[in-house]
Amino acid sequence: MKARTESPIELDGAQGEGGGQILRTALSLAMLQRRPLRLRNIRARRSKPGLMRQHLVCVQAAATVSGADVSGAEIGSTALEFRPADIRAGDFAFRIGSAGSTLLVLQTVLPALLAADGRSSLTLEGGTHNRMAPSADFVAAAFLPQLVRMGADVAMTVERHGFYPAGGGRIRVDIAPAPLSPLNLHERGAALGIEAIALVRSLPRHIAERELETSAKRLTLTRQRIDELPSGPCPANALLLTAQFEQVSEVVVGLGEQGVSAENVARGACDELRAYLAHGAPVGEHLADQLLLPLVLAGGSFVTGRPSTHLETNAAVIRAFDAAAIDISPDDSDPQRRYRVRVQR
Repeated sequence: MKARTESPIELDGAQGEGGGQILRTALSLAMLQRRPLRLRNIRARRSKPGLMRQHLVCVQAAATVSGADVSGAEIGSTALEFRPADIRAGDFAFRIGSAGSTLLVLQTVLPALLAADGRSSLTLEGGTHNRMAPSADFVAAAFLPQLVRMGADVAMTVERHGFYPAGGGRIRVDIAPAPLSPLNLHERGAALGIEAIALVRSLPRHIAERELETSAKRLTLTRQRIDELPSGPCPANALLLTAQFEQVSEVVVGLGEQGVSAENVARGACDELRAYLAHGAPVGEHLADQLLLPLVLAGGSFVTGRPSTHLETNAAVIRAFDAAAIDISPDDSDPQRRYRVRVQR
């Protein structure tokens, strides 16, 4: 993508789903195009509008990576001006200071670091398993393998798990820029099995056992295990379900919470995975969101289920930057349930 220095792009954060994805995608594209950004009504459709801690760290990380001048970068701010300079490689560390998602910070700066002029490393501290955000397991098993297929050299390590409300997690990501090739992901390929992993920390083991027992009744599991995590700042539990195919993997995470039984945690996760299995498309709802920006860099297409408002809003931001042509239309193989997303640079 060519750098551009024309007048600022102006975006309304209340459009579409009206959440933080508008901010993150806009920051990524502003860095890649070296184009000033003015954003108003940030997260206007959320119960607490404006920048929260994790969104502020996204802005700070983007500013550090691109040498940007920023105004409006403070908790609660609903307007932001972001004026990036050149993307630079380096060793970066960012701490959210809460259970906010480290993976959303990664999502913001990864496209820029893939286009940098040298190797980079990111150390991010905060949450690794959050509601309304991709988990570290999803990024490692579903998203990054597709980037590697495109030619990226990216490796992620979870050094410490972080859960709500205390956070305290840490991930490290090593990135070496490389030319990306188009991705065309239209079929899943042969099924390789479904794995269930129950994570527990400072909680009775029977919680994990009940989650696995419930999962085995609702899915045909090929592998299952319990991982007891080292002690941390708060008790925690998560159920990870991974459906593996030759061309793609889908990861669903059910997070334990006080007052919700282990059986209900497992049922919710199983229902979500069964919905993915039913529509037959290779790309799940959350992977579709993640793939759009890499395809802006390289082009390509994929088949997914019915588009979410999140995906459509993400596409609208990309179109606003004139970064790529995006077409989302019913797929000929099953126009009621499958959609083809085409991204042309």
